[in-house]
Amino acid sequence: MRLSRRETLQLGVAAAAIGAAGIGGARAQESDVIRIGIAAGGPRHSDPNLTTQGSDNWATEQMYEQLVRPDDGAFAVTPDEFRPTLATSWTQSEDAKTWSFTLREGVQFHKGYGEMTSEDVVYSYERAITSGTNRTILSNIASVTADGPYKVTLQLKSPDALFLGTSVFNNNTSIVSKKAALEMGEAFATDAVGTGPYELVRFDTESGTTLKRHEGYWGEKAKVANVECLYIADTTARTLALLSGNIDMMEAVRAPGWVDSMLQRDPTLKIDMTVPGSFNTLHVNLTREPFNDLRVRQALMHAIDRPAVARALAPMGGVLAGLQPDFFPAGFKTEDLPAELQYPYDPERSKALLEDAGFPDGISFVALCSQREDYASTMLIVQELLRPAGFNMDLRIGDHTAYHADNRSDKNTLAMHSSSYPPIPTQLYFQQLSSRSEVKSDGTGGGNYSHYGVAMPGIDGLLDQALQSTSFEDYERICREIELQVLRDLPLIGLSTLSFTVARNARVDLGYPIKSGYARWRFHRATKTA
Repeated sequence: MRLSRRETLQLGVAAAAIGAAGIGGARAQESDVIRIGIAAGGPRHSDPNLTTQGSDNWATEQMYEQLVRPDDGAFAVTPDEFRPTLATSWTQSEDAKTWSFTLREGVQFHKGYGEMTSEDVVYSYERAITSGTNRTILSNIASVTADGPYKVTLQLKSPDALFLGTSVFNNNTSIVSKKAALEMGEAFATDAVGTGPYELVRFDTESGTTLKRHEGYWGEKAKVANVECLYIADTTARTLALLSGNIDMMEAVRAPGWVDSMLQRDPTLKIDMTVPGSFNTLHVNLTREPFNDLRVRQALMHAIDRPAVARALAPMGGVLAGLQPDFFPAGFKTEDLPAELQYPYDPERSKALLEDAGFPDGISFVALCSQREDYASTMLIVQELLRPAGFNMDLRIGDHTAYHADNRSDKNTLAMHSSSYPPIPTQLYFQQLSSRSEVKSDGTGGGNYSHYGVAMPGIDGLLDQALQSTSFEDYERICREIELQVLRDLPLIGLSTLSFTVARNARVDLGYPIKSGYARWRFHRATKTA
């Protein structure tokens, strides 16, 4: 690898940044530690019940486990794809409301806190239900009871045929040590105790977290002895830290051309990408004229060349025909949709629809956007696509945190949202389309920025039916009805998927391929050569 003079100068700046992150000189030769550069300013919590920024989950993923998990590097698309983890077996009642788990015996908590039993599982679930950061989804759990030291039963209020995916494999329902949590109190937030293949050694709010191998792990022990999660928010510093060998892996910059640029600098780099990754959706505010007119929303759909958006973000971008990727439950391929719901790119059709709606000269409006690379890149592409179709979008790009606060206060007209979802369609519907999640001007509402189901009839009835389903087949069928209804009403547009991406040096072998999953993966099977 050869660096240009400019990159050499940048490397000096990067050295200061990574020095602040607690990294000395290049230590690429060390084979007993994996260092990952994380795109955030610093860790906030190591307690899986309290994490609110996704970057903290890189550490919790190594330290904690749930009763079941999918295969490494993938989502479980159907219930039979979940694997025994802290539970060795489970049963489900016919009405999908009673779930019983048999626990693995002999599992040891970190730091000498003893064997995991049903008492820890009951405590962990009750703690997540009452004080965790994902209480909405877990609110369907009516009770958690122990039947002996190795049996636990969860009773649900309503059926949930996908309970393993919606709730059991969930960061918040990771199993913690009851004894450690009670002993530590508030300190547990940064000194937590789980059963995972790595345990916490050091939590530094400035630089990151340090982990070491859990020698008492119930399964095959981790091959690399140590993991360091280093927080390097600056994109240039993080990039050059990887290229100079100070870190082994980095959270990528999800912007057009970034992957190609990195591979030109170092062709030996490995690029790991989840598919689908984030779901990039566009909320059309139904309370703002003229977007309350269906013809205007149809014009918007014909104006946005969604395959072109995906191509511009390649190789990270993917096409959304509706709101779910075509290989997820309820997902459609474009060609499988009714012709009137395919919305091919056609700016002339857009202009005709606008004229029919009373806007022969087009419309102008203001839209807010985050400065984060994936948001800004996508919305600038959308802005250019809209222009020849008669939409003059005044795009105002600002701070990422402020952007989300504005969206949460109903201040946007065309709001992009990016979020990862498992193959559980109702999670996106509930968070972005349900009237119960309608955005409020005082910030107390949810993520339904379009006011769907309130400004006009929505999908609440269908969503309730899906959530009451006792079979996966019924669930999927009703969710497909929701997809079609949303494509008819157009309160929410599926723009593209965007892979969560990590670049790593070739010395690190994860031990499994990355296919899909949340924006984090485990290192217990990884190896590293000097």
